[in-house]
Amino acid sequence: MAPSATETTPTSTAKTVTLQNGKVFSFNSNQSTELDIIPVIDASRIWSNKLEDRQAVADEIRTASREIGFFYLINHGVDEKYAEGALEQAKRFFALPEDKKMEVFTGLVPNEYAGYHPMKCYNRNGWKHQDLSEAFNWAYDPKEDPEAVAGCEPSASIWPSDIPGFREGLYAYRTELFRLARQLTRIFALALHLPESSFDEYIRKPEAGMRILHYPEQSHSADGQNGIGAHTDVECFTMVTQDSAGGLEVLSKSGTWVKAKPIPGSLMVNIADCFMRQTNPMKYPIMTRGEYYAWRTNK
Repeated sequence: MAPSATETTPTSTAKTVTLQNGKVFSFNSNQSTELDIIPVIDASRIWSNKLEDRQAVADEIRTASREIGFFYLINHGVDEKYAEGALEQAKRFFALPEDKKMEVFTGLVPNEYAGYHPMKCYNRNGWKHQDLSEAFNWAYDPKEDPEAVAGCEPSASIWPSDIPGFREGLYAYRTELFRLARQLTRIFALALHLPESSFDEYIRKPEAGMRILHYPEQSHSADGQNGIGAHTDVECFTMVTQDSAGGLEVLSKSGTWVKAKPIPGSLMVNIADCFMRQTNPMKYPIMTRGEYYAWRTNK
């Protein structure tokens, strides 16, 4: 997720975060709750050859997108083995010595967001301590896209040279997610009461980044440090794969942080800034954060 928050102003009643897109959000407390307000949507019918089945899922997504901008997808058609493989590759990478990870430091790819983002290099909300997370990002490569159009050039990425299976494991999952994301884009068109193919021309060569993240256990309080600070995402929508540790939180309309607890086999989807522009901000622009993740490499 791109760094997006620039300042915080505590008050006696609420904390305020101003994002890079100019939007201001307030929340009552850094302490999160377990309110059951995030919809769970069965996506199995998005693959149906019946329009009424696909429209039924689109209607559920429309409601979820307008009410909170965030939902779980279950029965989405992506084999769990691909997610498990990608998470295993993530653990391998983040377990490497820091100097090894810095061989693919994002600063080696000027003006790009690809490569390794070290621990504590951001402080999105201006908290006392830097955000406690590290990430590795990579970009679109038409060779890994079964639906790539002729003449597409790969976007900039940087890969470690001596981690066998790392690139392959991550791209295997990404390829499956591409297939799902393209179908979801058509479902979003139906949700907006548009022809199903309305966005097809824009997803032939998608500017779709992907990243793995590691959030260590935090020793500071939620008032002093985030795993990743409060932010909105900049693209059309984001699909998040969580491990069992959890940690993702969603800001409700009432200004309360709500835990987005992991559901095995699910994907979490949030609507992002570009779709807000597409829809003349009819949806609720969701803000998320990662307050607390325990990376369990040995469980």
